[in-house]
Amino acid sequence: MVLALRLHLSLVIVVGTALLKHHAWYWLAVYGAIACLWLAFLRPPLRQMGGLLGTELIFLSLVALPLGWERASFLLVRSLVCLVVMNSFLLTLPPHSFGIALKSLPVPTAIKENLLLAGQYIEILLSEVKRMQRSAQLRGLNGVSGWLRYASVAMIGSLYIRSLERAERVYGAMVIRGYNGQLPIDATFRAKERFTLLMAWAIAICFTLSSYWHNAVFI
Repeated sequence: MVLALRLHLSLVIVVGTALLKHHAWYWLAVYGAIACLWLAFLRPPLRQMGGLLGTELIFLSLVALPLGWERASFLLVRSLVCLVVMNSFLLTLPPHSFGIALKSLPVPTAIKENLLLAGQYIEILLSEVKRMQRSAQLRGLNGVSGWLRYASVAMIGSLYIRSLERAERVYGAMVIRGYNGQLPIDATFRAKERFTLLMAWAIAICFTLSSYWHNAVFI
């Protein structure tokens, strides 16, 4: 499966999940099952995935929990589904290929440039997470619980400060080497891939709209 099609299918799942009606747990479970299938299909490194998801969920919980447990639980699970899908895609990308996949998105160039820089930042963030994991292991904090305790207590702030500083250096290097927001590569879909993408959007629209209709019937 080409990179552009993988990106589009990931976005279909994420957009459909993000637009679900609040408390539509049944349809969220459907998208969760789809996310698990996507995870099994792409087969990202699970250890890396676990560390990244743990760090991201810590930040999300700080934002969601003040909204109340009932609302926060749905938001966190919905965010988890979206993160599983997008992290699976990003963790299985060949190095420096995110920009190639972005060429196929029908969005303005400025948005593509921001997405490209965000993708580069995520690569940098992942490398910093690996360094944190090695530091935690050297300090005797092994396993998922030890890693999360180390990340949440000691290193979350410094992680993002270090990764942001490194991202600025990487961007400066890109500009020096002639980067102007454009990549001289085009990504086009074949007829079969367009049909696959059209069917995916149709299914996602039906699932998401059904979450509103299902709740309206019971109300």
